[in-house]
Amino acid sequence: MDNRPTQPGRDDGPPPGAVPQAPPALTATSPSAVPGVSTSARNATATVAPRELRPTLAADMLDSGRDLLVHVGAVALTLVETLRWLWRSTVTRTARFGGPAFAEQLIRVGVHSLFIVSLVSGCVGFILVLQMVPPLNDFGQKTLVANIISVSVLRELGPLIAAIVLTGFAGAAIAAELGTMVVGEEIEALESQAINPVRFLVVPRVLATVIGLMVLTVFANVVAIAAGLAAARFQFDIPVKTFLDNLFEQAKPLDFYTGFIKSMVFGLLIGLIACTNGLRVTGGAAGVGRATTNTVVQAIVAIVVADLIFTYLFVVWRMF
Repeated sequence: MDNRPTQPGRDDGPPPGAVPQAPPALTATSPSAVPGVSTSARNATATVAPRELRPTLAADMLDSGRDLLVHVGAVALTLVETLRWLWRSTVTRTARFGGPAFAEQLIRVGVHSLFIVSLVSGCVGFILVLQMVPPLNDFGQKTLVANIISVSVLRELGPLIAAIVLTGFAGAAIAAELGTMVVGEEIEALESQAINPVRFLVVPRVLATVIGLMVLTVFANVVAIAAGLAAARFQFDIPVKTFLDNLFEQAKPLDFYTGFIKSMVFGLLIGLIACTNGLRVTGGAAGVGRATTNTVVQAIVAIVVADLIFTYLFVVWRMF
């Protein structure tokens, strides 16, 4: 037995035979348990930090609106420069018009897109007849499907289908091509040789998309109506003469002109958006991919919005 007196503050451990106790667990001390911290300080600790990490909805909306205005301004500037150089090269003859470059772009945009546009338009015309004849047949008016096909294709579906297909087929390619030239510093090389990139690169592509889409719209109209005629004749036994009589009775030259005007504006939007995104590429290969994706999305949205505006002007206000 140890008879040594214990000293104050000295810990000789547990007495012999006692069960050792586990050390107390370390627990996180909440701000409310910390002495000397006021209630306002504890509330600030609990609420301010998440606000600093999470941006507000208003800030996101302001940033999105600012980016949209900047992009619209860039497209508008591209349009102004394109029209200026087109005027100088075709009217005043103070600048050279790149005829071979325009022909090359027209072949790539128009001729190479002809098959896919015809395929999609034909499928849509066939689907329209298959969808519309059964409801009309319930009223004994299945031959009137030709009237519906003529109006819907000439006014809406022809230019809209051609524009959307051309956006994915040629618009993305234009943005990727110009973006690759920006990354490879080829644009700077052109400027160092006193060659304006808008005159040399943008004008042929924009003009080719406008003219190419106008021609593709005519082909889309013809193929869609022909596919509808084939479906009506072989699937629902509608006579060809009856179908054509109803078609020409309903279709007016104004319907064709409406779709033709739409195709011009849609082609202009595709060319301008693709060229603007391509020339504004930053960030290397990743930037080229972003420009390509943005071109397809922005062009389709712009086409649908423009189609809505034209429909409102032509149908509601009856401007034409």
